[in-house]
Amino acid sequence: MVEKMTTMDPSKTSMRLLSLDVMRGAIMILLMLESTGFYENLLLLGPSIPVKFIMLEFFHHPWHGLHFWDLVQPAFMFMAGISMAYSLHHQQINGVPWTTSFLKVLKRSGWLFFWGVLDYAVRKKGLSFELWDVLTQLSFTTLVTFLIFKWSYRSQIIFSIGLLILTEVLYRYSNVAGFDQPFTDQHNFGNFMDLILMNKINSGGWVAINCIPTAAHTIWGSIAGCLLISNKKGSDKIKILIISGVVAIILGYGLDLSITPIIKRIATSSFVLVSGGWVLLILSLFYWGIDIMNNKKYVKFFVVVGMNSLFIYLFFEIVGSRWFNSYISSLSNGIMQLVGLPINIMEIVSSLVIFLLEWGLCFFLYKKRIFFKI
Repeated sequence: MVEKMTTMDPSKTSMRLLSLDVMRGAIMILLMLESTGFYENLLLLGPSIPVKFIMLEFFHHPWHGLHFWDLVQPAFMFMAGISMAYSLHHQQINGVPWTTSFLKVLKRSGWLFFWGVLDYAVRKKGLSFELWDVLTQLSFTTLVTFLIFKWSYRSQIIFSIGLLILTEVLYRYSNVAGFDQPFTDQHNFGNFMDLILMNKINSGGWVAINCIPTAAHTIWGSIAGCLLISNKKGSDKIKILIISGVVAIILGYGLDLSITPIIKRIATSSFVLVSGGWVLLILSLFYWGIDIMNNKKYVKFFVVVGMNSLFIYLFFEIVGSRWFNSYISSLSNGIMQLVGLPINIMEIVSSLVIFLLEWGLCFFLYKKRIFFKI
């Protein structure tokens, strides 16, 4: 079995950042609901214009612009960087050699790549090789972040900006015939690279080389993790996170208004900056509310999912989408038909039933102290 089933060592719990587990859990719960079709079903209810406007924030922006949902993957990759910082800090305390840490990260990246490819590999028409899954992207950004982890913070930031500049150069100056329109869907350098790597282009405009600019998210997450581990006062950590986030947002929107549009599907530099900035602000809010203010009353609902995030992601992506969701929906809808509920209401209830069963699975694993890790 690829995922190692382990019982959490109580001695390591002090090394965990509770706000990170809660934030990760919140992100995964949003993804769990999305996988059940919950947002689509709410939108189909035909609500008022203000409510529909809000619901559209739970879908990716079609091209140039930014929705709330476009922050989910950056947050996912950012949190991976924070986790890496905590893990490597713990390894350093215990005297783990760099080569051992490298082999662990290399193995983790390999399995992330495997699961990311497997997620899209099985199609109705046969097997498929695709590199657009977040886990595939994360396999690259994780390895890059590890390799520069011991650099100074300034050098890491300069390197991450260099990745954004590299992306700009590739899109603007590659001049490949038919793919020389930097910010046009189906006609940009990212689409060309997909033809090279997979012999296909994503109809939604997603590109595999998003892993290059979005490596900045994991790098910045690692730097933020080191900040949170440091002996600085909590208030100082919050200030640094907020100032950094605001600066990134201003720079990103500045680029959007001048030369580079915010486009999530090809991870433009302006998108990476703006989304990274918003994630920094979200992190500061979670860290302040939970770790600084010690508000831990209602966090368990999120922690239950956050501590098995990789497991539940693979569950709803592979098992849920291919069997579990349709089976539970058929069962749930069949029962609700007996009381004559409208079809739209039945679909919403079925989505919530699927979500609650998946959360219950996470809760069962949590109570048994079983955590799946690579």
